[in-house]
Amino acid sequence: MSQNSLSGGNATLPAEGAGAVSSRQLFALVLAFCLLWSSAFAFAKMALMDCPPLILLVVRLTLAGGIMLALAAKVDGRARLASMRRRDVYALILCGILNNAVYLGVNWIGLTITSSGYNAVLISCNPLVVALLAGPLLGERLNLTKWLGLGLGLLGVVIVLRSRLVGGHEDAFGTLLIGIGMLGLAAGTLAFKYFKPRGGVWTGNAIQCLTGAVVLLPFAALTESLADVHVTGGFLVGLGFLVFAVSIGGYGLWFFLLTRSSATAASSLHFAMPPLGLFFGWLLLGERVPALDIIGILPIALGIWLVTRSSRQAGTDRPAISASNS
Repeated sequence: MSQNSLSGGNATLPAEGAGAVSSRQLFALVLAFCLLWSSAFAFAKMALMDCPPLILLVVRLTLAGGIMLALAAKVDGRARLASMRRRDVYALILCGILNNAVYLGVNWIGLTITSSGYNAVLISCNPLVVALLAGPLLGERLNLTKWLGLGLGLLGVVIVLRSRLVGGHEDAFGTLLIGIGMLGLAAGTLAFKYFKPRGGVWTGNAIQCLTGAVVLLPFAALTESLADVHVTGGFLVGLGFLVFAVSIGGYGLWFFLLTRSSATAASSLHFAMPPLGLFFGWLLLGERVPALDIIGILPIALGIWLVTRSSRQAGTDRPAISASNS
């Protein structure tokens, strides 16, 4: 792997036959990311039943960041770490504020008063914001096929949202908070691709996690109480999954995928989150899934296919999004 594997467009993996990741392996990574990311909403909701959101986030990010930082030199390699500049560290700190403090902090407060499946649907709007801003910021072209795919994805999201909001089953203020969090995630995605920080995936992820913990700590101390933390089985299962499967596994996969594709196509993976998020909410928490939610999944799935197909044909993306490329 290149020493600049975390640097977005400047990084490339070795050619086929020199240790490169095959298309099958990349497809497996994409599938793993979708499963980990979408299930995180239900596991977070599980842990939040016994712990305030910001305290839970500080603990999660501190544990995950500390583990990754301790292993970073061995996993990422000392040469890759030596290539990092002060600018790279600052860029990762900014991404950590956007991805962890803003996105997760605001989103989890909203999650305490909304369902996990509904949260997953709203966060899936992330590709729309990324696609609109990736052109002027990153020079990524948004052709007619991509517009059609993103439009279909939005249509599916709207159908699902309508089924939840019209019936008054979800909290309006919680919806606003989740929307703000989604904007933070989109900004973090764009910042990562724009600044292209050098260093290893684990090092960059560790810096972002620890940054989020530091930023959120004073807010947690001022607004929440340790007396509201109850160490139950559900809390421990939820926290463990969030630390190891999501913060270390899911976020590591996300930033790896960003180094292998355009920001728009990588973010289009979030359109897979509504069906998976609804499924895990139903499976783990017994959340109700209205019929309109199921109908909304169809244009979402078609939207994913169109966006990623357009990217492959245009040659703008590396094969992280598709199993058909080698």
